[in-house]
Amino acid sequence: MRAAGAALWSGSRRWAWSRGVALGLCVLGACAAAIATPGNAWVVTPEGGPAALADAVARAADGDTVELMPGEYKGKLLLEQRRLTLRGTGKVVVQGAGQPGEHKALWTVRGGEVLIEGIEFRGARAKDGSGAGVLLDGGKLTLRKVQLFDNEYGLLAVNSPQAELTIENCVFGQAPKVEGGLHHLLNVGRVAKLRITGSRFQQGFEGHLIKSRAREAFIAYNFIHDGVRGGASYEIELAAGGLATVIGNVIGQGVDSQNRVLLSYGNEGRAWDRNELYVAHNTFVHYGWLPAWFMRVFDDRVGPDVRVHAVNNLLVGPGVFWLAARGEFAGNRHVTRGMLQDIWTNGFELPPGAMWRDKGVDPGKINGQDLRPQAEFEWPVGTRALQPATSWTPGAFQR
Repeated sequence: MRAAGAALWSGSRRWAWSRGVALGLCVLGACAAAIATPGNAWVVTPEGGPAALADAVARAADGDTVELMPGEYKGKLLLEQRRLTLRGTGKVVVQGAGQPGEHKALWTVRGGEVLIEGIEFRGARAKDGSGAGVLLDGGKLTLRKVQLFDNEYGLLAVNSPQAELTIENCVFGQAPKVEGGLHHLLNVGRVAKLRITGSRFQQGFEGHLIKSRAREAFIAYNFIHDGVRGGASYEIELAAGGLATVIGNVIGQGVDSQNRVLLSYGNEGRAWDRNELYVAHNTFVHYGWLPAWFMRVFDDRVGPDVRVHAVNNLLVGPGVFWLAARGEFAGNRHVTRGMLQDIWTNGFELPPGAMWRDKGVDPGKINGQDLRPQAEFEWPVGTRALQPATSWTPGAFQR
């Protein structure tokens, strides 16, 4: 046993007993900092205060799990060179309360390998305007079923060339409405790898929904949609080039957008040796009357040798797609909003009998990149697998 108070029984009885002791002690005003349970799990409650969570993290061994019982947690947490899972059970909120502080983040991951699951981060503020729900400063971090609302940055990953970030089935939203703040929902520096699947990005303001300078970025089967009146800038900014695959996403830009580019690549110049952009089976939606630039490649900044391959994308609303982009384009189709199933109820697929149903080209593999979609976004978060297809429909949905 790693902590006093752990049960002596085995199996589910010991699990339930440990949780009961944890809650009972808190009610009595004598809450233990953390209680170990079978499977190397530590249970903490909000009544224990920040010290309880920090103590559990400090005492846990690599490979352990720290479980947060329902409630609101305040205070900062540093995970430095740890290999841990932190999992919320029920409604767990890490609250910054919108108050500026010296620390840049509610939770900071510095090195190691960390999984954060089932936790909401809200209200992060910093005196310099860069408060983040979660800060990644090296190491490998996975977010799964995490929600990040009303933070200056939902997640901020600083430059760390070996770092890796994976985001699965998460929700980023509610950027603070601060004029000139440029609060991106996701802000990723020069890291090794970024992978985002089955997630929602919405309700931006002036900043971008996704900003990345990663060497490799895989953004697939997400709902990156700022709403009809959304006020974000770029929906996706791949600022430093690199190897980027954008596949199977709904990418929507609102009328009040600060910049009529939905997908931007290389606007900050070249940071990596390999610069390739693969854009397949996305549904781009522009709600404004003035034309949008659905995809803009800054080859004058990232270099004229950048490879661009765009196949079977659905372009909804007025705008241009391949203007000033050198590369290979096939199966990309312009449609109006009325040609979709029902965008007002999130029906972004082409309905049965639509003129472009089953009229896409075979995406295939290009330069080792498989552009055939393997899944679709499933509301409210997540993905559903696709069966092997004999024909392809442009856009993010084959259903």
